[in-house]
Amino acid sequence: MADAGPTLYRDAALADGTGPTLRKGVSILVDGRRIVWIRDTSDEGELPAHVRVIDAGGATIVPGMVDAHSHVTLPGGSHWIDRGFDAPDDLLEVAEHNADLLGRAGVRWARDVGSPAAEDPRDGRKQALALRVRERWRGNLSRPRLLVAGTWIAHSGLLPSGLPVEADDGPALLSAAKVQLDAGADFLKLYLDGPKKEEAAPWSTEDVRAVVEMAHARGTKVTAHSGYLVGARVGIDAGVDSLEHGFELDSDAAWKMARQGTFLVSTLAIFRSWRSFSQTTTLPRFAGDEGKERAARRQERAIESVQLAHRAGVRIAAGTDFGGGSLRANHLAWEVESLVEAGLEPWEALASATVRGGELLGQVEAGCIVEGGPADFFLVHGDPLTDPTALWRVWRVAWLEDSSPSES
Repeated sequence: MADAGPTLYRDAALADGTGPTLRKGVSILVDGRRIVWIRDTSDEGELPAHVRVIDAGGATIVPGMVDAHSHVTLPGGSHWIDRGFDAPDDLLEVAEHNADLLGRAGVRWARDVGSPAAEDPRDGRKQALALRVRERWRGNLSRPRLLVAGTWIAHSGLLPSGLPVEADDGPALLSAAKVQLDAGADFLKLYLDGPKKEEAAPWSTEDVRAVVEMAHARGTKVTAHSGYLVGARVGIDAGVDSLEHGFELDSDAAWKMARQGTFLVSTLAIFRSWRSFSQTTTLPRFAGDEGKERAARRQERAIESVQLAHRAGVRIAAGTDFGGGSLRANHLAWEVESLVEAGLEPWEALASATVRGGELLGQVEAGCIVEGGPADFFLVHGDPLTDPTALWRVWRVAWLEDSSPSES
């Protein structure tokens, strides 16, 4: 589909994630899929000929969001682990469905932190499916922009056999990390829960630091799955760039993260999802008394960890863990709600899903609305700076209007 020419979004409010105040009476002119200007509606000036005017009155313009923890080739739901062993073609089809869900929910960027590996029929190499998805989506404006970690790197016996790349000592870990980067991963994902999750990390601080130094020398980053405090400490001391989940932090860990600039990628909404499963499934993990009590304890501890991180000044990026966890691809608004529940101001929670996510990705245009930047914004009914549930009420998505697969 050809570019439809200049479009004016007139008389909206603007919530850009940089502060608590909603800017009202705003018009945005878009042309060539870029933002030409952002002006007060009362001062639009002369408009281009044949401009298409969209009456955005009563709506709020929001930057395209960043799901900082996702698994685009997996569907999520209560059987999410089983789905990792589905046929590769089926999982590639799941990715396309997830792309539709992400776009319609206002998510512009996805950071894939692990996907199953499969043989690529084009060259016979075994590689993470998300790498194929990234290439398939490259240049397709209707698809999310994607950064990919490759396949999970974990100690043996933690994830189902055949799903991760397994490494049981330091040399094997470093070798696996190099293989992932050589295959084209944008960054690395280490699984820092060990065989005895609450007692020891799977690798030493020195082992993980060697991976971090190697990755940084190659111009990329390292993130780490962190479900328990002992693994979080190893990752922080080793200098990883971010912790995923961070369900068990203490004040010392949080303060050190803040000093080092280590991001926390929150995924609190998974506990809300598990609570819903206690009503909709018969699986003992969710519906049984023991499972419900354990989930409640983990949720309470995870909320406390986010609060500690927030007070310490840790930069928090929002993720859903969709696909690799129980959520679905259009649930990032749920995580924003969860961050507000944990004590962030609504504008701070929105920032976690927009500008902070862009900072984590190292993409200066991600999660931002600026003159000259891409028209990566969407419109919702309501004010997300006072009511985070407004993010569920998506009305229009600018980058999906007149999008063309041939355009980048």
